[in-house]
Order: sequence, then C-alpha cells, then structure tokens
Amino acid sequence: MPGKKENTVSSVKNLFLNIANFLLIAIIILMIYSIYVKIHKGGDGFNSSAATGEPSEIIQVEVLNGCGISGVGERFTDYLRNNGFDVVNVDNYIRFDIDETIVIDRIGNKANALKVADALGVKKGNIIQQLNEDYFLDVSIIIGRDYYSLKPTETKR
Repeated sequence: MPGKKENTVSSVKNLFLNIANFLLIAIIILMIYSIYVKIHKGGDGFNSSAATGEPSEIIQVEVLNGCGISGVGERFTDYLRNNGFDVVNVDNYIRFDIDETIVIDRIGNKANALKVADALGVKKGNIIQQLNEDYFLDVSIIIGRDYYSLKPTETKR
C-alpha cells in the first residue's frame, strides 16, 4: 500500500501545480491584453468622455490668479460656481505677469476647456492642453491682465 499513498500525494501535487500554472497563464494573457489595449486603442487612463468630444456633466476647475490683482480669483470662482462649474481650488499662479487669460485642459477632453472658455469669454486661441495624470481636476484657468474684458467682471461694473 505505500505505493498507492505516494501516487495519491503525487497526483494532488500535480493537480495543484496544474491549477497554479493555469492561473499564471491567465494572468499573463490578461496583462498582454491590457498592454495591447493601451497601445493600440489609445487608452491612457483619462476621462472616457474625452473620446466623445462632449463636455463632462460636472467640470472640476482650478482658478489661478496670474495677474496679481487682489480678489480676482474669488470673483471668477463665484462666477463659475454660479454657472454650474465645480471650482475645487483657488490660488495664486507662480507668476503675476500673465497678459492674457489661459484655459488649460488637464485630462484630454478639450470640450471641457471650450465650455469653460466660452463661459468666461476667453478666446479659443488661449486654450491649451497640458495633460497631467497627477491632477484631479479637468481644467485650470490662469487669470491674466485681461481679466477686466472677461464676463465675470462685466457683470460687476
């Protein structure tokens, strides 16, 4: 009977090793498929609405004061919130010498940036794209010295 017990133990080990091999092969196939999708279908981890070219339902915005005029950031924030945008950050830009207001697309959906620019009255030529996966927002706005010609300040005159 010792031979039968060894065969049973050996067969259980073989079954376990076969299951482990199958799982490893399945994981490798899944990883290869994921890499293929990223490379060939342009999957980059950004917002899926970017492919449709439509603005998101909720657009998260960052307002940065690049002109140095006190209170401009708060005025733009109030205006944007009153117009349905989710302002998640208000701060000063790294410089105060920005001449024209810039709208920056952060996630690859230019339709969001266009919607924000239209709401503010910013020229389409001042919309740029700087994709950054580390930012948890859709659009950044750098307020320039032309702030007085934009819609948020027109309502307060």
